[in-house]
Amino acid sequence: MSATLTAPPATTAGPQPLVMRWTAEQFNQMGDMGWFEGRRAFLLDGVIWEQGPMNPPHATALELLDIALRAAFGVGWRFRNQTPLTVDEYNDPFPDYAVVRGTPRDSNATHPATASLIVEVSDTTLQTDLTVKAERYATAGVTDYWVLDIVNRQLIVLRDPAPLPEGLGATAYRDQKTYAPTERISPLAAPQASILISDLLP
Repeated sequence: MSATLTAPPATTAGPQPLVMRWTAEQFNQMGDMGWFEGRRAFLLDGVIWEQGPMNPPHATALELLDIALRAAFGVGWRFRNQTPLTVDEYNDPFPDYAVVRGTPRDSNATHPATASLIVEVSDTTLQTDLTVKAERYATAGVTDYWVLDIVNRQLIVLRDPAPLPEGLGATAYRDQKTYAPTERISPLAAPQASILISDLLP
């Protein structure tokens, strides 16, 4: 297994080290081999990131999300908890929670490349979730992206992905709203549902 090697900008200081850029396929092969056992790794632009251990509030929020979103969407949907989402060759953001249309057997040979709803649970990762990850999800065509901020007890909802200025080759969300615990939200793909924000917060 070999990563793509790229050289950093040249300087007058002599030879520079090469930067290893991993593909999503290689990243998932590493996972299959147990390289990330007990760790929370994800891939952004060919770089492997690692989060710290999951604390109890984060784990509780994932359980609450699972209960609420299964009830909101019902049958005909897949509910993926911290599993791969291969948005392109060099990105597998490994979202906390993704709702994907279909059944588990629909993509038995490959990981999904997009989702109808993605939720990241943020305790120490709010900045990354609202910038780097948001850009990757928008570029992948995810129209409904939620960031559950458990520190500030709010839900940040990002929608309406649109291309950034020409030449950047990326997309970002034009619509961002913040919801308090007493407010409600309806997923774009399940507009009949109404979820109380406090029901998602640990």
